[in-house]
Amino acid sequence: MEDKFIVNIIHRPELMPEYSEKVTGSGKKENIGRKELKSESLDIFKFQQETAHKNGLKTTIQMTYASLFNEEAVQVAKEDHEKYGDEISLTLLGLPCPEFRDKYKTKDFCIWMFSLEDKKSIVDDVFGKFYDLFGFYPESTGSYYMDAELINYVKKAYPTVKCAVATCWEEGPKAYHTTNNSWYTFMDGGPWAPWIPSKQNTHAPAANKDEDSGIVAIPHLSRDLIACYDGNGSNFGTHPQNVLRGMIYDTKTWEFPYFYNLVDQYRDLAKYNNGYAYNMMFVGPGWLNKMGRWEQPYELLKKSYEDGMAYYGKLKKEGKLCDMTMAEFADYYREKKAYTEPECALWRDILYGSDKQLFWYCDPFMRACVNMDQGGAIVDLRNYAAKLKWPVGIGTKHITDASYPFLIQEKYRAGYFTHYAGEGTIRSCKFSYNGEEADLCQCRTHAHFSQDNNKRILTLDPVEIVFSDLSFKVQSIISFTEGSSEIEIQRKVYDLSNKDAKVTVREYMVACYGTTEYSEDMTGITLCLDGDKEEKIIEYAYKNREEKMVSASKAVAIVPQIDTKVSLRSDRKTAEGYIQEGYAFSPMFGLGYTDTIGDKEEITTWLRLEKEN
Repeated sequence: MEDKFIVNIIHRPELMPEYSEKVTGSGKKENIGRKELKSESLDIFKFQQETAHKNGLKTTIQMTYASLFNEEAVQVAKEDHEKYGDEISLTLLGLPCPEFRDKYKTKDFCIWMFSLEDKKSIVDDVFGKFYDLFGFYPESTGSYYMDAELINYVKKAYPTVKCAVATCWEEGPKAYHTTNNSWYTFMDGGPWAPWIPSKQNTHAPAANKDEDSGIVAIPHLSRDLIACYDGNGSNFGTHPQNVLRGMIYDTKTWEFPYFYNLVDQYRDLAKYNNGYAYNMMFVGPGWLNKMGRWEQPYELLKKSYEDGMAYYGKLKKEGKLCDMTMAEFADYYREKKAYTEPECALWRDILYGSDKQLFWYCDPFMRACVNMDQGGAIVDLRNYAAKLKWPVGIGTKHITDASYPFLIQEKYRAGYFTHYAGEGTIRSCKFSYNGEEADLCQCRTHAHFSQDNNKRILTLDPVEIVFSDLSFKVQSIISFTEGSSEIEIQRKVYDLSNKDAKVTVREYMVACYGTTEYSEDMTGITLCLDGDKEEKIIEYAYKNREEKMVSASKAVAIVPQIDTKVSLRSDRKTAEGYIQEGYAFSPMFGLGYTDTIGDKEEITTWLRLEKEN
């Protein structure tokens, strides 16, 4: 099968970007309808369109509400649609303009943060104005984020819509902190590549037709799946000005090979996704204003855009890229992908020169991240099987926080490396012998991807454990079976320096729940060990209790706050299951199995995610 690399290039004539108004209007009274701002923004939009077309690329023109009041912007869209086949689309970004503020009496501009009543009213206004001008309703729309209630309304009221920009990957506390705590858009925990959102929750992909919201969702920018996860995503994406903001370019030559490497790594994802790979560039004109931005002059901003578009054009000429409009892509995606087919990414560091690898897995039941720099530990885990209803906006419990809650998140809840004797959230394995202990989190390794029918398999290079009087090797094999909502982890122990020795192995998971760094109330969580003839239960009360049971069929945690049931089970009858309650300074819970294992023996465990109610 020949690999297919698809690119969406999306432009929006955002004629009144607030961040540009601050520059062009410096020293003047605020006026987002300022003539100079409109004129410059329109010129930039036309430059972007011309640059794409010059390189043989078609675009999706996402008209903003403000641009619908500008005759020239409307005319450019119509002409480019006729001449180049560009799609005329509609975005719910770019709402601020005098007409909008006069009606809604607010400076809010993020559609998902409005009340549901206002969301519907705004959608009707914007879609109605679009229809009046073009004589048809759009086939695609979008925003930084669209919550499920908003998507469901758009699809019901405007059934022509088949595609939407629906989330910004890992745009959460890390991005918030790098905007001087001013950018209140929390939307961590979603897919990094296109998906079909469920009716219940935008982040969680639909598992079947009944859950299907009716649209194909695409991310707002294609991010670097290591650099963005470790730091601020706004510096690491396929948006030339993101790369400039991250200062990832040669200041003398104004070249930025990192951008090309990032595009190429997205091309590489075809290896893990049945020959299909996706990339997108979504750019508004505010980044290219004549006054410069991110400490770079306009000439560099312009060059970066031209160079980025030229690279896409080069790939297309070489037959290595297929440019599609959003609507075209939605049709392709539905034909190409089954509901339960996962999205996989074995991602390597292309920025810092390290050997680091992460593996990302996403399907309708979970999103998980495996870190090879920590011996194959699971460092991020979201329970999509719960299909958590999480309304966002004014009038809900989550006015600004649209993130999908985690069970494991090493950046916000410590991970393995901590400054005290407790543990952060992680799923890993410890080995001990004669009082010495080693965690696989301390062992760096690399993974190799393979696929066996409906199973995606990560085979990790063996690591060596060395104690004072014993050494041995451990190989981990991590498997994801499509549609199972389980992660299987197999450990093989071999080459013991003392063939008669037995080592203790402890397969463990430390977890909690939340969307930020700050701990949530764990009261109400139930921990349980199930056995053939008995059951042991801990009702979470911060008392640091532990229960154990040999031959436990499973160790379970029920987290009602996020409708989640998570469990571990083992293939070894001799294994002792355990449950652990945390305490106030370490508000986590633990599940796991402990057993002794000899040379050429192995242990397999399964982590399972379910909806609790």
